[in-house]
Amino acid sequence: MQHAEALARIAQFPLADPAAALGAGLALINADFPELLLPHARRLAARHPDNAQSQQLLGLTARACGESLTAYEAFRAAAALAPRDGLIAHSRARTALEAGLPADDLFAAAAPLAPRDGGILLGQAAALLAEGRAEEGIALLTSILSANPLWLDGHRSLAGLRGQMGEDPLASVGAALAHHPRAAELHHLAISLALQARDLPRASAAASQAKAVLRSQRWLSLITGHIASESGELDAADPHFAAAGPPADPNEAWMYARHLIRRNQPERAAALLEPRVSQPGALALWPYLSLAWRMTDDPRAHWLEGDPRLVGVYDIGLTPEELAALAAHLRGLHHAKAAPLDQSVRGGTQTDGNLLLRTEPPIRDLKARLLAIVAQHIAQLPPPNAGHPTLLANRAPVRVAGSWSVRLENAGFHTDHVHPQGWFSSALYLALPETMGAGRHGGADDHAGWLSLGEARDLVPGLAQLQLIEPKPGRLVLFPSTMWHGTRPFPQGERLTVAFDIARPRQD
Repeated sequence: MQHAEALARIAQFPLADPAAALGAGLALINADFPELLLPHARRLAARHPDNAQSQQLLGLTARACGESLTAYEAFRAAAALAPRDGLIAHSRARTALEAGLPADDLFAAAAPLAPRDGGILLGQAAALLAEGRAEEGIALLTSILSANPLWLDGHRSLAGLRGQMGEDPLASVGAALAHHPRAAELHHLAISLALQARDLPRASAAASQAKAVLRSQRWLSLITGHIASESGELDAADPHFAAAGPPADPNEAWMYARHLIRRNQPERAAALLEPRVSQPGALALWPYLSLAWRMTDDPRAHWLEGDPRLVGVYDIGLTPEELAALAAHLRGLHHAKAAPLDQSVRGGTQTDGNLLLRTEPPIRDLKARLLAIVAQHIAQLPPPNAGHPTLLANRAPVRVAGSWSVRLENAGFHTDHVHPQGWFSSALYLALPETMGAGRHGGADDHAGWLSLGEARDLVPGLAQLQLIEPKPGRLVLFPSTMWHGTRPFPQGERLTVAFDIARPRQD
C-alpha cells in the first residue's frame, strides 16, 4: 500500500461501523500508516465508547505510534467490554508492561483465555523481570520447557533471563538436545546463543556437536567459518567459508565481509558488498562497506559518513538537580545482574524493554525533550541523496524503535558496534564518574569513557576513529545507526546513560 492509497482509505474510513473500521484500520497498521489512522481511531473510540472493537483499534493504533499510555487505557477499556477475549487480554497485559505498569497478574489472567499463545508466557516472564522477580520468570519458563523442549522462543527468552541474572544461558537448550539430539533447530539455537553470550569456545564445541550429528550442511560450514574468524583463526576459517559457497542473502554476506575485513582484504569485501547494499534487508552491510571504503581510501567513504551534519551534539536542558532525580529513577529500573546477550555492554547492566514507552512523569518528560531534539537534528540534515542509507527522501514520521538505559561500573565500556536496523542512534549521559575529567589518566591522553565514532577496533585495530566526543551530564549525541560506535573504558565509578534508536521511515 502506497501513501496515496492510504490517504484514499482514510478519506473513506467507516466511522459508523466499528467492525468494518477494525478491518480497515488493521490494513493501514500492517502497511505502516498508524499515524494517519490515529486521529480517526480516536474519533471511532469516542463515537462508540461501549464497543470493544473500537477500543481495540485505538489501542493497536496508539501502540504502533508509540503512544503507550493511550494504548494501555484503550485496551483496559476493551478488556472491560470483552472480558473473555484472549487477544484483547494479551494486548492489555502487553501494553501495561510496555508502559511500566504491573503486568504479571494481567498476563496470568490472559493465559487461560488463549492457552495456545506462547507470547503470553514470554510476556509474563518479562513482567516478572520488570518487577524484580526474575527467578520466578526463570522458573516459569523452565517448567514449561521441560514439557515442551522444542519451543524455540521459550529457550531464547529463558536464555536472555538467565544471562542477565548471571546464570548459564544455554542450560535449557542443552537439556533439550539431550532428548532431541537430531533437532537441527536446537543445534542452530545452541550455537547462536553461545555466540550471543560471546563464548566462542562453547560456540565452536556446539558447532562440532551439530556436525557430528547432522553431518555436513551448508549453514554449519558458514557458521563454523564465522566462529573461527571471530576466534582469530583466520586460516582455519577460509575453507569453511569456501565450502559454504557465495552468500545467498544479506544475512550471510555480512559474515563473509566481516571475515574479509579482518583478513585485511577490503577490496574483496567491497566487491562483495557493493552490488548487495541496495537489496531489501541489506542495511546491515553498510557498516562493513564503510570500513572497506575507508581502508582503501575510497572517496565514497566521505560521501557515506563525512558530512559533519550527520552527527549532532546537544544539551537536553535539564538542571543538575533534574539530572540527579532522573538518574535515581533509572537506577531503580536496573534489575539485572549482568549485561543482556548479544549487546555491546561490558561491565554493566541494561534495562529490559523499550524505556521511552514507560509512563512515569520523568520518562515522559525525557521522551518529549529527546524527540524535540531529534526533530531539530533531522531538520538540519543535508538534502536527500539517492542511495544513501541515512539521507532519506521521506523523513517522517519520527518513531522510537527501541530505547534503554545502561549502567556501567568500574572500567565498563561498550564494544564497537552498530544498530543498522535503525535510522539514527544516540547516547545521552546522565551520571559520570568523577574520574572522567578531561580524558587524562595516569599521564596518558586515553579519553577514558569518551564516545568513539567510526572505530571497529576488533576488526581493524589500526583504523582511526572519525570523531571522539566527551561525555557530559545532560549531553545527547545523535549519529547514523550504520556508523560504528563504542566507548573507551574508564578506571572506576558509575556511568549511567540512556540510548535509543529512531526507526527508519518507510520510503514510498
